Amino acid sequence: MIGLDTNVLVRYITQDDPDQTKIASSLIRSRTADSPGYVSLVTIGEPYWVLRRSFKTPRVGILVAFEALLHSEELVIQEGRLVEEALMRAILGNADFSDCLIECCSRAAGCTAVYTFDRKAAKSAGMQLLG
Repeated sequence: MIGLDTNVLVRYITQDDPDQTKIASSLIRSRTADSPGYVSLVTIGEPYWVLRRSFKTPRVGILVAFEALLHSEELVIQEGRLVEEALMRAILGNADFSDCLIECCSRAAGCTAVYTFDRKAAKSAGMQLLG
């Protein structure tokens, strides 16, 4: 198993840089169920913001790409069950994936609530609003 960084996933998803895209795609496609690529929670969380802010990728497009990564046999996603739950909540609602992931991971760790100053996260991801 090998680990994959955020920028590798971003190049693979966006196909924006011909040289790096070719390398990232080749690396990911070379993975197998017996020798997968590992994607940590940080590595799956960061691309959401990079793609939204830097690439102006529509939210739905990112969620579809993440769903494909999650179901890929060539990749192992850390806490895949929680990532899938967060993804489904983001797809079915209007919440940001990152907010859903924070809430799902916190709940799985035994937290009774997740507090935030973000009104949208409180409303759409089930967090408790402060202030």
